[in-house]
Amino acid sequence: MTTAPPAQPQSQHKEQSPTRDQSLAQPQSGLPTLGPEGTALLRLLDDTFESWGVAAGARPMTMPPLLPAADLARLDYYDNFPQQAVVAAPLDLARRDTSPFCADTGCFPCQALQPAELGLPSASCYAVFLDQQGRQVSDDSLVTIVGWCFRQEQYYEGLRRQLAFRMREIVALGSRDHAEAHLAAFTDRITAFAEALDLPLRREAACDPFYDKGNTKALLQRLSPVKHEFLYEDLAIASVNTHRNFFGDRCDISLAGDGGPAFTSCVAFGLERWLSALTRRHGSWAAATEAVRRANAAAPGAALSGGPVT
Repeated sequence: MTTAPPAQPQSQHKEQSPTRDQSLAQPQSGLPTLGPEGTALLRLLDDTFESWGVAAGARPMTMPPLLPAADLARLDYYDNFPQQAVVAAPLDLARRDTSPFCADTGCFPCQALQPAELGLPSASCYAVFLDQQGRQVSDDSLVTIVGWCFRQEQYYEGLRRQLAFRMREIVALGSRDHAEAHLAAFTDRITAFAEALDLPLRREAACDPFYDKGNTKALLQRLSPVKHEFLYEDLAIASVNTHRNFFGDRCDISLAGDGGPAFTSCVAFGLERWLSALTRRHGSWAAATEAVRRANAAAPGAALSGGPVT
């Protein structure tokens, strides 16, 4: 999970666009499209990251793209990330005649909508924690998912910053040692993969405010960061995140052994951001794809390509 960036009127970075794969009629909409080459590379990357999780023992799962807003509110999502929040509401059919779609603004007026009871999450892992609520887990549980994520941003830019994007996550639930070991192992994996790709990344501490404001855990986060991002130039393309027992407490996810709240952590990959970084580094879709194939072939248990991305 990543926090919102500071306001910027316009980025100075220009993505490599050797084909029309990244083109869009309205490039500032945050909804870019991918052509065949970009789609193939995205699938290859997602297959790679998923294979890392499966090799570690993760269960592949599929989660819904919408979540109950009430559940996200219970996790303090709308307090901590109001600037990113996107919600969905159905039309109020009783008002369709008096509050029609406005062609001038391109919007439905607020009075035309029913209350927004559904949220579009900004990270894939929220669905995992809500799916596991009220359950017991083993000390070493792992889940991997890819999901559509949604973030309202102050500006959008190609594949670097989008309204809707795909995020592959590998989520650990279990003991404190398991959650911490998960991040250590994948920190090494990401570092080695980036070196094999000739993709210079730097690792920086970041902050996600998912702890109650003002409590001792919020202070502890400032003293001991719970999030590290891997950046290519100024773009975070992956992160490792520990939540300690926050989601175990809030979602009543308990350990099968002692009944205490589960600790959780996750490793996240913004797939479109990887496309942006790789094409910027290597100059073309073909060269970027070949770099990923070479890196996979050189790694133990090389990932297989193919398979659709949800």
